[in-house]
Amino acid sequence: MSLLFKHLRVHQIFGANTDVGKTVFATALSIASKNAGHQVFYLKPVSTGAPEDADDLKIRRFAQSGVNADCLFRFSEPVSPYLAVRMEGVSPNTLPTDKTFVNAISSHIKTCAGTTTKASHMYVETAGGVHSPTLLGTSQADCYRPLFLPTILVGDSKLGGISSTISAYESLVLRGYIIDSILLFKDPYYLNHEYLVPYFAERNVVVHAVDPPPSLTGNAAEDERTTAEYYASIASTHGSSVLSQAISSLDSAHAKRIEELESMPSRSLQSIWWPFVQHGAISGPSEITPIDSAHSDFFSIYKPGDASSSSVLSPQLDGSSSWWTQAVGHANPRLTLAAARAAGRYGHVMFPKNAHLPALKLAETLVAGPGRDWASRAFFSDNGSTGMEVAIKMALRDYGVRSGSWTQHRKKSLGIIGLKGSYHGDTMGAMDACEEGVYTCEWHNAKGFWFDPPTVGKKADKVTITQPSALGGDSVVFEHLQEAYDVSKRMDSELATRYREYIHTTLSKLAENKTHDLAALVLEPLVMGAGGMIFVDPLFQRILIDTVRLPTGLSPFPVRLPVIFDEVFVGLHRLGMESTSPLLGTTPDISCHAKILTGGLLPLAITLTSERVFQAFNSTDKADALLHGHSYTAHPIGCEVANETLAIIGELKESKNWKDAQGRWTPEKKWSFFDEVNGTTAPPPTVWSLWDPGFVGELSKMDSVEEVMALGTVFVVKLKATDAGYLSNLAESTFLPLREATTTNPGDLGSVAPGRAPYSVHFRTLGNVAYFMTSLNTEAEVIRDLEDRIWGVLTSSRT
Repeated sequence: MSLLFKHLRVHQIFGANTDVGKTVFATALSIASKNAGHQVFYLKPVSTGAPEDADDLKIRRFAQSGVNADCLFRFSEPVSPYLAVRMEGVSPNTLPTDKTFVNAISSHIKTCAGTTTKASHMYVETAGGVHSPTLLGTSQADCYRPLFLPTILVGDSKLGGISSTISAYESLVLRGYIIDSILLFKDPYYLNHEYLVPYFAERNVVVHAVDPPPSLTGNAAEDERTTAEYYASIASTHGSSVLSQAISSLDSAHAKRIEELESMPSRSLQSIWWPFVQHGAISGPSEITPIDSAHSDFFSIYKPGDASSSSVLSPQLDGSSSWWTQAVGHANPRLTLAAARAAGRYGHVMFPKNAHLPALKLAETLVAGPGRDWASRAFFSDNGSTGMEVAIKMALRDYGVRSGSWTQHRKKSLGIIGLKGSYHGDTMGAMDACEEGVYTCEWHNAKGFWFDPPTVGKKADKVTITQPSALGGDSVVFEHLQEAYDVSKRMDSELATRYREYIHTTLSKLAENKTHDLAALVLEPLVMGAGGMIFVDPLFQRILIDTVRLPTGLSPFPVRLPVIFDEVFVGLHRLGMESTSPLLGTTPDISCHAKILTGGLLPLAITLTSERVFQAFNSTDKADALLHGHSYTAHPIGCEVANETLAIIGELKESKNWKDAQGRWTPEKKWSFFDEVNGTTAPPPTVWSLWDPGFVGELSKMDSVEEVMALGTVFVVKLKATDAGYLSNLAESTFLPLREATTTNPGDLGSVAPGRAPYSVHFRTLGNVAYFMTSLNTEAEVIRDLEDRIWGVLTSSRT
């Protein structure tokens, strides 16, 4: 991830186009920094063209001593790096990956930082323009982004340069780059600088313009002399010189960034009220973690090093997927551009009785996706909790309409059926759909009945379904996860019969009790998240659904109850499946989707509903309408980002990473998704995980572990505890060592390659339960390394 040193100021130099003077400015800045008494480093990661014309050699020639200039990769053809490697016949298999390439740059910067303790400057010069392709064809703006180095943009002083400079600036801004300065030449004819100085002043970016270098005459000695004189004139340390001012502003920007990071913890304690945090238990600023940036699966956090040569920024793995929102990694450029695309086209527009393409496309996609074969409408809201409030309103109206006439009193006494440990959000209506617990508040009024469900977990490498005391408290054991989740096959089992009798008897007794008219079934399918990452036996949920839908005369209720699936957490492939409906073998009447929906970029929720539920509100009377909404309903930015997220997920479903993981979880072919004998690809298993089944099985055998489970991106460890529950501190204290930066390969200096660099892990716990969650596109090597670290922590805790 990003590097930031107190004593070494590093700036990356991008160009608005090719041939705009990047190397001239890099040379002049290096000389000016040297003249100001700083040690100077220069790096050209990729050089193309004749070796004698290489930029790092020019730096050495004109800066002479005092500037350490280097290049990492050289190619002789004077073209784009991407084209140079092809023209020279370099095999793609021998080229460094983008990760390796960026790692090499990071390692070089670290080495330079370690060679000096005095105030130093470093300049990293890119090739061509902002989007010129790197060795593998990736845009430079995207390839270099993990480094997150503050940037100097060299503007274009030629015809069309105003446009190319602004375009380059906006491309970098869209990717989050910090642009500390824009440099360009003065052109006496086009005068681009006269336009760009005030233009960027309005954006708080300083533009420095200098006279261009003298034209070359063809006389090598003369050109060498006049060029040296040119550098001496513009790189003067005189306070009024342009480059002296530029150096000063770059130094100030560097110092300000560090100062802000240092002050953020104490300032935050004075002005922020964090959710789910007991402020009285915070001992001081040292407990607050400033996040400087984020990229892919990692935060870049401020953590001052012990030595002056250490970076004050450290990578930290986002082990909770930022409260379950991340789908395709932080700062994904496709999502950023989707947001910008919609913001530029629409901003926000009023939604009732209007339509815009992002919302229409999203509604159609979700109705045809997770709503396949049952949903007809999509209702937009702003987050999962309000999406569930909408779902409950829909369900209760549906029940009321189909139950005949209702007095006002009976409408107010409607309740729901759910499961103990459920959680549907922190708004009042969502809280009322849960029993009393740690998440509820003084005004909470639990309305309904909640079953204590049987749960699924892996114990001693066996898939075990543990029954609550009401069902006998015994266990049912399966050899493979696939068997436990084969609901259709288990429907005729003895356990299914026991579930039916228990559920029907319980609901019949409740129906006789008129404290609440039970009017809807609300479920978190398969996994109840905030309640403790409880994996519920899917057979129990299926039979519960079937029971509330029994025909009149057989049902405990006068009419069929509407069923709500809260898929805010589990939906859209979080558990390896688009929706839980196919696994359960039945569909809801209403479902709610959020979190993964927008890839973790911004809030949006969709409540899908059947046509029957929609018709319960459909009349000519305005009072019958669903009178619920917020000002930003179906905001185009969120809708467009959601559409792009779903498109990326569609690609991931066919990725090698997913297919390899699915193959590992196939019982008959534990390690191979591809059938090499028949040359065919087997269908993916019903349930699978990006986490390794061998790791999951071995961890389940540990004495300190009660059970483990993994589905899709989710891995959960439940520790044996005498004080089990949300308020327990066991999981937090056990896994605390993960918050310290460590590496499984301490000899590697790489700063961004997961598994090689020292990095810490950010994670969340629920009492004696620790959960870890990946993005949908987290690389296998990242997960394998995290598995090693989890294993190491639990192994160490035994000694």
